[in-house]
Amino acid sequence: MADGSFTISMEQINDFEFKVKLDKNTELLMDEPEPLGSGKGPNASRVLSAAIGNCLSASLLFCLQKARVYTKIVKTEITTEINRNEKGRLRVTGSKVKINVEIDQAETATNRISKCLELFEDFCVVTQAVRNGINVDVEVIDQNGKIIHGA
Repeated sequence: MADGSFTISMEQINDFEFKVKLDKNTELLMDEPEPLGSGKGPNASRVLSAAIGNCLSASLLFCLQKARVYTKIVKTEITTEINRNEKGRLRVTGSKVKINVEIDQAETATNRISKCLELFEDFCVVTQAVRNGINVDVEVIDQNGKIIHGA
């Protein structure tokens, strides 16, 4: 992935349902679970969990491929904890990621696998950003284009 930026847009469809445009050809429906929404799509916590798991899986797979270690199957399971903070607000407090990898001829590639296991987490863009905390600037703009909150 190159340095730079990208923009994702979303628009409310109904209640808590939002159509998210990831790029010109890819859309995602997001929704809150009941009773707040109708659960027609994943909510933000689930998308964040998927992003963490996908990033780690892809990073490991990329390293293994570069090391000429070939996989048959990569399956990942992410368990995310949501708890209340000191103010009683729900927060994502942690995720546990299990990556199951079926490797062709694992015994002949032990050294190359070990090197990937040392490196892959550090190259995961999303997981390292979440671990280190990322800056989020927020603006709320009214129908007249006036900033009513934020920068």
